[in-house]
Amino acid sequence: MSKIEIIGLGASDMDQLSLGIYKKLKHTQGVVYTRTIDHPVIRSLKQEGVSFEAFDHVYETEEQFANVYHIIVDTLIEKAKDTPIIYTLPGHPMLAEKTVQLLLEQKEVEVEIAGGQSYLDDLFTVLKIDPIDGFQFIDGTSFERSQLNYRQHTVFCQVYDPFIASEVKLALLEDLPADYEITVVEAAGSTHEMIRTVPLEDLDRSMEVSNLTSVYVPPAPAALLNHTFTRLRETIATLRSPNGCPWDKVQTHESLRQYAIEEVYELIDAIDNQDEENIIEELGDILLQVMLHSQIGEDDGYFNIDDVIGSITDKMIHRHPHVFADTTVESVDDVYKNWDELKKEEKGQQRKSMLDGVPKHLPSLSKAFKLQKKAAKVGFGWDDVSDIWNKLDEEVTEARDAINAEDNTEIEKEFGDVLFVLANLTRYYKINPEIALNQTNQKFISRFSYIEEQLSTQRKDMESTTLEEMDALWDQAKEGE
Repeated sequence: MSKIEIIGLGASDMDQLSLGIYKKLKHTQGVVYTRTIDHPVIRSLKQEGVSFEAFDHVYETEEQFANVYHIIVDTLIEKAKDTPIIYTLPGHPMLAEKTVQLLLEQKEVEVEIAGGQSYLDDLFTVLKIDPIDGFQFIDGTSFERSQLNYRQHTVFCQVYDPFIASEVKLALLEDLPADYEITVVEAAGSTHEMIRTVPLEDLDRSMEVSNLTSVYVPPAPAALLNHTFTRLRETIATLRSPNGCPWDKVQTHESLRQYAIEEVYELIDAIDNQDEENIIEELGDILLQVMLHSQIGEDDGYFNIDDVIGSITDKMIHRHPHVFADTTVESVDDVYKNWDELKKEEKGQQRKSMLDGVPKHLPSLSKAFKLQKKAAKVGFGWDDVSDIWNKLDEEVTEARDAINAEDNTEIEKEFGDVLFVLANLTRYYKINPEIALNQTNQKFISRFSYIEEQLSTQRKDMESTTLEEMDALWDQAKEGE
């Protein structure tokens, strides 16, 4: 089997190159393949007659770094099938080198790593940081914002052109202020070492970057991380701690029930009003309820927020096999069908009735809607909406009969039947009755408030105003909507 020998060139100039590696490269017959030609060691060796073939042109022609790495690896494997080759790259082969990882995964040619000096020791010395405090080493060409832990020392490597520097900056600006100070290190540990501390917003401005550039982001103070989940979790834990808030410390699952209900309705109001700022606030209030209940569970030793998140994540993955597995769906109806089947599978024998699972404290209109929706899934419901309208006429007639009979008990029952059929109608037309009625309530409040305002402007008393006058103002409010 042919062989690819991988050699790291260190992070700076020839002074970091070991004598053995220097001799090997100096006396190599034929071409030496290198990921990039832009390295001081290569410039020096070229002057001594060593021939290099670089892959810089691949970076220029490909839009995705993943494609670049695969092209380089495929080319190296093809070259190595005929004769053993040497492949060089900056730094140490096992430090942030995707091509090396891909070469180690393949089985077509033998791979041998001949060492190379990592620049991390020099970097830690230059920055005067101890990695034991927490350290992240991030590839600037391939990372997700969710990976970043701003409480640790963070170093971005491979920030070798302004575009990558800009991408790193934009990701950091999602969490850190524009004037947050970062440090740019060039050729750490070499005679060409340069260190500059600049505001984050200047990362890709007025400065040169190269293959030897690293960007250091110092740990952020807690005050800058209030938008992160970890900070929220710590805040709630502090409120519930022995030195926390007296109110928060005495709360229980039972005492918090009323607030969960209130916050949901306040969110609905914000959504109906299309008030985005208020939506943000109300979603935060709902999240607060989740966090408080989870912290109570943790304090009592039964569960914590990780269990809550794990439960919903598992559920979402399991109930979306068309996204996370190989199930195919053709429509939203297929999604609903799969969801119901998977839900049954999860619950097993826990539920004895199709109607199990409807919350006891759900508002009556919503409860009627949900009960009929569940019953309809097994065929207990009208297929033709005209039958539901006929049923509504029947129930209205029975309500009138009860009113004529002056039977208060029957009147109450028959009005309940009317509302129940109305809930069934909304189900057929895919309208949530609770939301629909809430919108009408808000509309009534708005129009009635208009009447009050106009009468106040006219210095009229509402009790002495005729119904006709109020109707006219009602129509004005309706026209202005």
